[in-house]
Amino acid sequence: MHQPRSFLDKFFLVIKGLCMGAANKVPGVSGGIVAFVAGFYEEFIYSLQKINLKAFKLLFNGRFRSFYRYTNGQFLTLLIFGMLVSYFSVSKLLDYFLETKELFVWAAFFGMIIGSIYYIAKDFEHWNKRTIPAGILGLIVGISISFLNPAKENDNLLFIFLCGIISVSGMTLPGLSGSFILILLGNYVLLLVDSVNALYDTMSEVFQGDFSFAQNPKRLNTLKILAVFTAGSATGLVSLSHLLGYVLKRFKHLTTAVIIGFITGSLGVVWPWKRTIFVLDAEGLPLLDSNGDKIIRNYERYLPEIGQSETWWAAVFALLGVLILLALDWYGKNRNQKA
Repeated sequence: MHQPRSFLDKFFLVIKGLCMGAANKVPGVSGGIVAFVAGFYEEFIYSLQKINLKAFKLLFNGRFRSFYRYTNGQFLTLLIFGMLVSYFSVSKLLDYFLETKELFVWAAFFGMIIGSIYYIAKDFEHWNKRTIPAGILGLIVGISISFLNPAKENDNLLFIFLCGIISVSGMTLPGLSGSFILILLGNYVLLLVDSVNALYDTMSEVFQGDFSFAQNPKRLNTLKILAVFTAGSATGLVSLSHLLGYVLKRFKHLTTAVIIGFITGSLGVVWPWKRTIFVLDAEGLPLLDSNGDKIIRNYERYLPEIGQSETWWAAVFALLGVLILLALDWYGKNRNQKA
């Protein structure tokens, strides 16, 4: 049985969902890090594990209250509600700042990931001949992923379903960015920009009594792609949670060591000083997606110029990111002491 949550607990759970949703949208940042640092990672994984055969039996037998209790429904509902709100609000704001103040946004995330590494590693006292190689392996994989080249966009529905399974890894595996994986698979714009915008536009039209989208083949195809992607994400979320639940139960120290290494390696993905490389057409001009946005191919990293004021401001935002994580650590300790 889970302890009853106060109104403040419920409110903060929605906020954590907002943060997870925003983190999942940004290439290089993992929603799993938010869950790990905010202290609800294991509850998140074990709650998802409860979506199993027994849960479906309760649901199909009409025992909705038992289903809700068995699956830790309040926790999952509040968290997922926060994520959904984020996709249509916080992530839109984040998109704006990535467009106008990209360096400072990446710097803040870079600082937050440094803070995350400190937060996770500071109390880990199980480094030994098994966990050290595991940490190094995680580090190597994390660094390697940041230097892979993306594939081309592919709207094959089976591949879209696979993208859903793979991309949701960012929610369950701290340090692995589902959005960045989608860039590598070539489908970031199609699945997290075009599809989400198509759903947003459709919902807006429906609320206004406009059903003209039903005669728009391009819109219907994009919504079909989003539905398949969502189904793949749900499948991946449940299946990965069962695998991770097993691993966490039996190899907790090894798993934590890999996660520490992996998050450290992922710093390469969110390195603030980078130039965006766009997909070019035959004339050397950037290709645009259906919304008129330039399609990202990859990032070229460079070292900052120390004398520039922009560099110092970026350092301030990175420090702010670290301080946010230290504040979360302080809040968590005080909360536990009061409890």
